Amino acid sequence: MSHWFKINNPEDVPSPALLVYPDRIEKNLRRMVSITGGVERLRPHIKTHKTAELIRLHLAQGITKFKCATIAEAEMAAATGADDVLLAYQPVGPNIDRVLELAVQFPSVRFSCVTDNAESFRDLSDAAARASARIEVLVDLDLGQHRTGIAPDSRAFELYRMIAALPALIAGGLHAYDGHISDTDVEQRAAACEAAFAPVEVLRRKLEREGLSVPRVVAGGTPTFPMHARREGVECSPGTCIFWDAGYARKLPDLDFLPAAVLFTRVVSKPTPTRVCLDLGHKAVASEMPHPRVVFLNLDDATPVVHSEEHLVIETPNADSLAIGDCLYGIPWHICPTVALHSELIVVRNARAEERWKVTARDRSLTI
Repeated sequence: MSHWFKINNPEDVPSPALLVYPDRIEKNLRRMVSITGGVERLRPHIKTHKTAELIRLHLAQGITKFKCATIAEAEMAAATGADDVLLAYQPVGPNIDRVLELAVQFPSVRFSCVTDNAESFRDLSDAAARASARIEVLVDLDLGQHRTGIAPDSRAFELYRMIAALPALIAGGLHAYDGHISDTDVEQRAAACEAAFAPVEVLRRKLEREGLSVPRVVAGGTPTFPMHARREGVECSPGTCIFWDAGYARKLPDLDFLPAAVLFTRVVSKPTPTRVCLDLGHKAVASEMPHPRVVFLNLDDATPVVHSEEHLVIETPNADSLAIGDCLYGIPWHICPTVALHSELIVVRNARAEERWKVTARDRSLTI
C-alpha cells in the first residue's frame, strides 16, 4: 500500500490539522481541464477550499472564471486575480450593498449574482441605480433539488425578460444547479442529468428567439460535471474535485480524481483495550453526515463509537498497535465543510509539511 499521505516531520505539525498536497491538486486541476476540453468552459466553485493560494493554482492552469457562495469568497477571488466571479447566492438585506461595493472596489472584475424572484432583483436594481452601477444577474433555476431557484418554464422566461428591461441590471444568463443528482450508476446519473437539463435548453432557445441575450449557462456541480462538459455553450462548475473526499470517491467511482486533502490526528487516550480516542472532534471534521465521517488511510477496521466537540473515539481490533501520540491520517467524508473548520491548510511537498496556507474566506467578511 502506498503511503503517499505520510509526512516525515510530524513533530512540526500540531493536531488536528488538514494537510494538502499541491502535486495532487495540480493533477486534479489538469483532469478538470481535460474533461471540459479547455479552460474556457470551466467555472470552478471555490466554496470547497476558500483559499487564495488555491486560486493561484487555478490561474496557473489558465482558469480565470470562478463561482462562489459568499461575498468573502468573491472578494478573495477578485483580490487574487480572478477575471470573472459569479456569486451563486441570492443577495438580500445588507448583502445587496456589499455586492455593489465589490464591483466598485474591483472595477476590472466581471461580477454577477443569481436571483429567483422579482422582489429580490428589484431591490438589487434600486440599490444599483442609487450607486450609479450596473451588475449582471443570472436567473437561478430549480432543476429538482427544491432548495433555491425557479422552474425553467414560462415564469422563468418572464423573470428574465423583466431583468433585461431594467437599466441598472444586465441579464447575465441562467444558473442551473442539479445537486440532487448523484447516482452511482453513470448511465442513471447521465439520464437524470439530461432530463433535468432539457427544459433549460428549451428556455434558452425561447429567450434567444425573443431577442434576449443569454451570455452564459452555468450548470451542475461535481457529480454531473462530465455530463455537462459534453454540452456546447455551458460553463461547468465542479468544486469538490479539487480535493476530492471519501464520500464522492465511494459514490462516484467513475470520476478518477485524487484525494488531495487529508486529516492529521493523534491518539490522545486509550480508555479500553479496544478503544482509541483521537483529537478529531466535531470542530475538526464535518459532522453533518452519519459515520464514517473520516476514512483512515493507515488504520483498518476502525468503528466510530463516540464523537463530540474535541474527541473521536473509535473501536478497533488494532488498538494494541497504537500508542499515545501516534499519528493517523484520514480522508474526510465531506471535504467542503471540513475545510471551513480549519483556519489554515498544512502544505505537504516531498513528504514534508513545509508551509501554511490561510483559509481566508472561511470568514464571513474580509474588508467588504
